[in-house]
Amino acid sequence: MKSYAVIGLGRFGSEVARHLCRLGCQVLVMDINSDLVSQVANDVTHAVVGDGQDKDVLRALGVQDLDCAVVAIGDDLAASVLVTMNLKELGLPMIVCKAHDEMHRRVLQKLGADRVLIPEQEQGQRLARSLSTPNVLDYIELSDDYGIVDVPAPKSWSGQTLKELNVRAKLGVNILAIRRQGRINVSPTADFAIEAEDVLVILGDSAALKKVQKL
Repeated sequence: MKSYAVIGLGRFGSEVARHLCRLGCQVLVMDINSDLVSQVANDVTHAVVGDGQDKDVLRALGVQDLDCAVVAIGDDLAASVLVTMNLKELGLPMIVCKAHDEMHRRVLQKLGADRVLIPEQEQGQRLARSLSTPNVLDYIELSDDYGIVDVPAPKSWSGQTLKELNVRAKLGVNILAIRRQGRINVSPTADFAIEAEDVLVILGDSAALKKVQKL
């Protein structure tokens, strides 16, 4: 079971913490605001009122033994920098940070953060992408070249099995999962037959994904 620390419990941090717990992860949350901590305490594994700018506090909580830390202090540059430095010095294998703007992002990247998010910017980009390609229900960018899309099953695929479609060879994409009537089939087998109402979760490079979107 993966273990995470989420430091900073604004709207972004609280949502990340709750969602990680719903996915079956162990989650330690921390904030200096006791009201924010109490609001999520029943939804996470451990909830602590504390200051991540104090490395001794982080060490005492055993944060260094976790798999990943999320620094969700996006509006306070000095605080997020110090927390990130502390986590780096404690040897966290993965550090994900929320940034307020591009300058903030660059600072955190120079400190060694493994991933830096600007949520408002990324949400805007995803909205623009979904508006420009109406058949795409959701898009997750993994890199400049690769992404994951949720798309309604093309009508021409209805009734065919994954083996018959052979999308990896023909289109260069992989079907990671299929959503049907609220249920998700992860890593469907070759004999799984597509139905008209299915939603497909597909991984591929940008060019290949565009081909799927046009079907």
